[in-house]
Amino acid sequence: MAKKDNKAANQKLPLQGAGGLGRRIIISGGGTGGHIFPAIAIANALKALDPSTEILFVGAKGRMEMEKVPAAGYEIIGLDIQGIQRGSIIKNLKVPFKLIGSIRNAIQIIKDFKPDAAVGVGGYASGPMLYAASIKGIPYIIQEQNSYAGVTNKWLGKKAREVCVAFDGMEKFFPSSKIIKTGNPIRRDSVDIAGKRLQAIELMKLESDKKTILVTGGSLGARTLNNSILGGMDKILEADVQVIWQTGKFYYKQIIEKLGRDYHPNIRIMEFINRMDLAYAAADVIISRAGAGTIAELCVIKKPVILVPSPNVAEDHQTKNALALVHDNAALFIPDRDAEAKLVDAALELLKDKDKQKTLSVNIGKLALPDADEVIAKEVMQITN
Repeated sequence: MAKKDNKAANQKLPLQGAGGLGRRIIISGGGTGGHIFPAIAIANALKALDPSTEILFVGAKGRMEMEKVPAAGYEIIGLDIQGIQRGSIIKNLKVPFKLIGSIRNAIQIIKDFKPDAAVGVGGYASGPMLYAASIKGIPYIIQEQNSYAGVTNKWLGKKAREVCVAFDGMEKFFPSSKIIKTGNPIRRDSVDIAGKRLQAIELMKLESDKKTILVTGGSLGARTLNNSILGGMDKILEADVQVIWQTGKFYYKQIIEKLGRDYHPNIRIMEFINRMDLAYAAADVIISRAGAGTIAELCVIKKPVILVPSPNVAEDHQTKNALALVHDNAALFIPDRDAEAKLVDAALELLKDKDKQKTLSVNIGKLALPDADEVIAKEVMQITN
C-alpha cells in the first residue's frame, strides 16, 4: 500500500479553528455497535485534543445510534434513511425518495451547523451526509473499517480528503495517496485486561485450573454460534473445559428454556456481557464473528481466536476481514456453513495445542493499532487547518 505521511500524528496542532473559535465537526454513521462505538471513540479523542471542539452526530432515525450517542453525551440529528431490504420490493421503492430527502436534510444541517470538517464511519446516514459535505465544499474523512470497501465508500473516497483504514491492500478501493492506515477505534475499557484473570475467574465463578472458551456473537447474538455450542455440548463437557457463552438477546430465552439457567458448573450462559474486559481476561480461546470492530479489539487482546464470519452482511465483508487475518496466520477461520459440524472440535483441538495458541497470539498482536481514535482525531484536526 502506498503510505501517506501521518504528519498529524506527530505534530502539535493549534487548538482553535477559523476565527479563534473551537472547531465544529460532524460525525456521521451508525446502525450497529461496530460503527457507533468507533464514532464515539473518535469524538472523545477530538474533545481530548481540544475541549472547545463542537461535535454533532448525524445518524439514521430508528437506529441504535439515536440512543447510544446521547447516552455518551453528544447531540445527534437523525436522517430518514434506510438501506436496501431483501425480499421487500414495496419498502425498497421508498429508498430513492428517502435518499434524496436525506441529502437535502444533510445540506441544511451543514448550513445550520457550519462544520469545519466531517467524518463518515459507515452506516446508512454516512453516505448522504458525506455527499452533502462534498457539495458544500466541506472537507471530509472516511473511516473505512473493513477489509472490503462498500460501493458507497468507494464512490465517496474519490473526493475524500483522507481515508483511514484498518487493513492492508485498500488501494484496490481508494486512491493510494489518500490512504492512511490508522486501525479501527476500540472500546478501551473492553481491552484493559492486564492482571484481571483472577478477578474474572472469581466474578464469573470459574475454576482457575480449567481451560476456558469465550463464545461471543455480539449483543444480538449469532444463531450459528449458538447452534454449534448446543450441538457440541457433550464434547465440551467430556473435555471438562469451561465456556463463557454470550448468546445475544435474540436467543438467550430459548437456550435457557432448553438447558436451564444453571445447566452445568462449567457453562456460563449470558445474554450480554457487560464486562468484556473480564471475559477476555478469563478466556484461553475466543470464538467470534468477524466484524471489524471486534477484530480490532481481538488484535489488542492478543489471544488465540477462531473466526466464524457472518454471511448476512454487505459484500460478505466479514469473511474478507477474517481471511485478512488468516493470511497473516493470526486467526483460524471456519465458514458459517461448516461451523455446526466443525467449530467445537476445532476449539477443543486448539486448546490442546500450545504451540498453535502461541503462534496465533503473537501474530494477531502484531496487527494491533490501539491508538486509532487518537490518530484519526489528529487527522481530522489537520484537515481543518
